[in-house]
Amino acid sequence: MVWDRQTKMEYEWKPDEQGLQQILQLLKESQSPDTTIQRTVQQKLEQLNQYPDFNNYLIFVLTKLKSEDEPTRSLSGLILKNNVKAHFQNFPNGVTDFIKSECLNNIGDSSPLIRATVGILITTIASKGELQNWPDLLPKLCSLLDSEDYNTCEGAFGALQKICEDSAEILDSDVLDRPLNIMIPKFLQFFKHSSPKIRSHAVACVNQFIISRTQALMLHIDSFIENLFALAGDEEPEVRKNVCRALVMLLEVRMDRLLPHMHNIVEYMLQRTQDQDENVALEACEFWLTLAEQPICKDVLVRHLPKLIPVLVNGMKYSDIDIILLKGDVEEDETIPDSEQDIRPRFHRSRTVAQQHDEDGIEEEDDDDDEIDDDDTISDWNLRKCSAAALDVLANVYRDELLPHILPLLKELLFHHEWVVKESGILVLGAIAEGCMQGMIPYLPELIPHLIQCLSDKKALVRSITCWTLSRYAHWVVSQPPDTYLKPLMTELLKRILDSNKRVQEAACSAFATLEEEACTELVPYLAYILDTLVFAFSKYQHKNLLILYDAIGTLADSVGHHLNKPEYIQMLMPPLIQKWNMLKDEDKDLFPLLECLSSVATALQSGFLPYCEPVYQRCVNLVQKTLAQAMLNNAHPDQYEAPDKDFMIVALDLLSGLAEGLGGNIEQLVARSNILTLMYQCMQDKMPEVRQSSFALLGDLTKACFPHVKPCIADFMPILGTNLNPEFISVCNNATWAIGEISIQMGIEMKPYIPMVLHQLVEIINRPNTPKTLLENTAITIGRLGYVCPQEVAPMLQQFIRPWCTSLRNIRDNEEKDSAFRGICTMISVNPSGVIQDFIFFCDAVASWINPKDDLRDMFCKILHGFKNQVGDENWRRFSDQFPLPLKERLAAFYGV
Repeated sequence: MVWDRQTKMEYEWKPDEQGLQQILQLLKESQSPDTTIQRTVQQKLEQLNQYPDFNNYLIFVLTKLKSEDEPTRSLSGLILKNNVKAHFQNFPNGVTDFIKSECLNNIGDSSPLIRATVGILITTIASKGELQNWPDLLPKLCSLLDSEDYNTCEGAFGALQKICEDSAEILDSDVLDRPLNIMIPKFLQFFKHSSPKIRSHAVACVNQFIISRTQALMLHIDSFIENLFALAGDEEPEVRKNVCRALVMLLEVRMDRLLPHMHNIVEYMLQRTQDQDENVALEACEFWLTLAEQPICKDVLVRHLPKLIPVLVNGMKYSDIDIILLKGDVEEDETIPDSEQDIRPRFHRSRTVAQQHDEDGIEEEDDDDDEIDDDDTISDWNLRKCSAAALDVLANVYRDELLPHILPLLKELLFHHEWVVKESGILVLGAIAEGCMQGMIPYLPELIPHLIQCLSDKKALVRSITCWTLSRYAHWVVSQPPDTYLKPLMTELLKRILDSNKRVQEAACSAFATLEEEACTELVPYLAYILDTLVFAFSKYQHKNLLILYDAIGTLADSVGHHLNKPEYIQMLMPPLIQKWNMLKDEDKDLFPLLECLSSVATALQSGFLPYCEPVYQRCVNLVQKTLAQAMLNNAHPDQYEAPDKDFMIVALDLLSGLAEGLGGNIEQLVARSNILTLMYQCMQDKMPEVRQSSFALLGDLTKACFPHVKPCIADFMPILGTNLNPEFISVCNNATWAIGEISIQMGIEMKPYIPMVLHQLVEIINRPNTPKTLLENTAITIGRLGYVCPQEVAPMLQQFIRPWCTSLRNIRDNEEKDSAFRGICTMISVNPSGVIQDFIFFCDAVASWINPKDDLRDMFCKILHGFKNQVGDENWRRFSDQFPLPLKERLAAFYGV
């Protein structure tokens, strides 16, 4: 057959019959379920892209070949859309013009499928920068809205809606001479159109411009809101859904305009949250979530709580369709292998080095994984989850004031004979745990035993939600005498870990990990029993739950630490872990959670891990090496080599850190026999922040474990550390800072040439507003350590950091790092006493934060305090110390005699 290779085409293009048949044949074949045929079709389509007018055939089939069936015509349009995405810049002008005119002439096709396909094609061309080069597109579509013909109006609106979704930003810019000034008033006219489909398009188009506070919409905001209210009772669910969505977004950007109508809006949203159509109810339910984040929430909603709370609670029941999707009637499924889509992608959280705090220290970053996550195989977000999340945030707004509205409902729900109702009551109890904890305490002695009983309910979905709810009260459970609740709860949770239902196993494993974090060493007496269960679960679990089991074991190791280092525990735990380790291939993503788990175990077992360390160490080094090699190939020849998954390298670096921390000096021979330092030098310069973050953590750990191997590389490493002191990447900056501190302790006076590379940035970071606490603490410790080894170089800057330095370190518990940092500050004060004078009260406060400093450090404090007192004289000292809070005054007098 002959393909026309000329590029200049007449506008009146005609297809060659033979070519047309060949393409139709291909389109038919591509609908075949056989993957081999599909692959061949893909190759042929790619070859056909060599011919300039191939795309003319595709648009011809879509718009002119009415004799063909609709799915084939639509498919032709979708293939053309993919070509536009991939090769549009190579289309000859004639082809582009032909496609554009065909699109506009057929936007009103009588078939909804073809209209929608043409609309998709138009927006794809538009988003390829063609809004500028296709000046008649928007005016033409807007004028077609006025067509008497329904199909034309609907097709044009469908295309406009897609363009508004894909190109909102450029529509609101000077590049196109601000077409929205005409389009938005035009859309508003159609809110009253007789067709529900067109009303829905009109609202959806305007909705695209709310969040960006588009000027053209803000000019008409009152008329927009008025028109929305007029549609409030629309009989079309899609219209009601778009109205709810608009009101939710307006809450965020134009609360001022909604406030006068707030009472009516809340009443309306209450109705819609109970809409017969679940999609409408879900959009409306988002309103409560968004409102709860607004400062005015508490005042606005308080009078509506008696109505709202029952509505939310009612939304937390499983619907019939949920139960079918969740196989809620299947009680035993533990022997059924998981399908691949059951397994969610996991994200590794790279290692971050943090300081330990006094027991009452408030952690600022609470990254609990205990959000409402009880039914993860239904579409991720549904009315049940949204209602539960809304109740959770409202509990955090109203705290115990919510309880009078909830407790009467809870009584009814928790003891209900229908399992679906009882299950929703248990979810309610979990959802309010964080916000209403104080007010719930009087009821917990009765509720916790009831919940522990529910763990053996005959319905699996009741058992699984009970695991989650109990985990939300773990903090309270652990605060009571262990025999009262902790022991019975632990015993029952361990039984559920071995449940015959996979969802219950998963929920129990996650809940147990939360309990481990709360209970820490309280679990030591039960370790044999716990390990027995977790190890037995290895032989029982399918793929997905194995990954959660690794997490539970890793968390156990983090929580009980060196108490795990007993021969009988090691004998139980290590064989199954090593067996899995040997089974998994280097490219298997299941290595991630296993490596994370082993990292925690190695750190906990310390010398107990020695027999296992060599193969584990070697494999980690290989994973790093393989990933770096693959990345180099990909950089050099991106078309030939795939980019590697760098998570393998990150997790391997983190496990090496765990080994270095756990084994200490015992890792020395392994490091000596490998090229890990060369690999780290590359990792520290990787583009990906998480790779750098993990390599700096490893650098710090190896510095502590076997510095003689690290020392020869310091001249190469220090400039890289200096350039990574950039608080834009908080965790990278944090780990680099910590590593510098560890290096300085080992280097001593030899650190001197490197001080200029890092000191200026560190002083900047410690004075930076809104910097996370962990970074401030590590920065303060590192500055202190640098001053300890090179006081002459650091002391001149004392005045620039002494105040934030003192406030950062007053909450850290006594430890080696705090010790070295304070020795540094004392040494610097003796070199530059005037640097501390203005902020001396802060220094006094920081000194008083020590519970028991070593004797020589206490002497240093004494010397400075008495020196200052003697210098200013008794009278001035008395005036100065009168400003101290009483506890500080008493403490300094008792410990240091001032």
